[in-house]
Amino acid sequence: MLFLHGGPGAGCSPEHRRFFDPTYYRIVLFDQRGAGRSTPHGEITNNTTAHLVSDIEALRNLLQIPVWHVFGGSWGSTLALAYAQAHLQPCLSLTLRGIFMLRASEVDWFVHGLRHFAPLAWEQFVGFLPESLRGDICNGYWTQLNHELPEIRLAAANSWATYEARSVMLRTNAAVPAPPVAGSTPGAAATNSAGVSPPALSVSASQSAVGLARLEVHYMRANQFVPDDALLRGVGRIRHIPCAIVQGKYDLLCPPITAVALHAAWPESTLQIIEDAGHSAFEPGIRAALVAIMDARRTTPR
Repeated sequence: MLFLHGGPGAGCSPEHRRFFDPTYYRIVLFDQRGAGRSTPHGEITNNTTAHLVSDIEALRNLLQIPVWHVFGGSWGSTLALAYAQAHLQPCLSLTLRGIFMLRASEVDWFVHGLRHFAPLAWEQFVGFLPESLRGDICNGYWTQLNHELPEIRLAAANSWATYEARSVMLRTNAAVPAPPVAGSTPGAAATNSAGVSPPALSVSASQSAVGLARLEVHYMRANQFVPDDALLRGVGRIRHIPCAIVQGKYDLLCPPITAVALHAAWPESTLQIIEDAGHSAFEPGIRAALVAIMDARRTTPR
């Protein structure tokens, strides 16, 4: 069982094992380049989708796994589709959640469109940037994430990750594992030139934000597919692989239209729209659907 985390840059956590029955599955949690426990943290050199796909296949060979189920949400769904289209034979099934395919329209939604549903969060997100950098938000954040002052770099990462975290769930639930919201280091009230200071949290949360922000901005600004809809065009090569798609109806980060487009291109797949859910895999309805799918897949011969 291969688990592909989101972001890119979010990394894995122990909670991600809980979608799978450990008495049946050998669970492989893969921290992608620059994310989680991989080093250097937030590194973008030689960090492209092709590199990550190659890493997955190298990992499979290293662990001597002949075939596996592939499970990914958000950016993990992007990577799962890219991997399956490059390496069909090892994939027993795909289980995809919160579909994202890195098309320009999807990036534009995240950077601009989200303001229609989360205007206050979007205003803080854009307001963090100096006025001179607001014309191109991705490049503006990239400039600040590579600023000569470390406190500006960290504040930019915190602002980016906080914007995303505020829209990741339909409702706030203290019982659900929280996404990596950003914050400045204790005692360092870093602000940008506009005087905006993201909420202060722990050092570990801040470091998680650095990897998330650097890699998300890196991929959104410089690593889109050519052609733009390459993953949709490639579905014909993998339609024989069992595929289950789970999508929150109120997913603000990866709106359902993308999941519907994937299902239309892949009519053999199943699509579940969870009525009372947003983006997170830990939304109760999404979590239950994913666990049920993976329990049903236990009948697959090994």
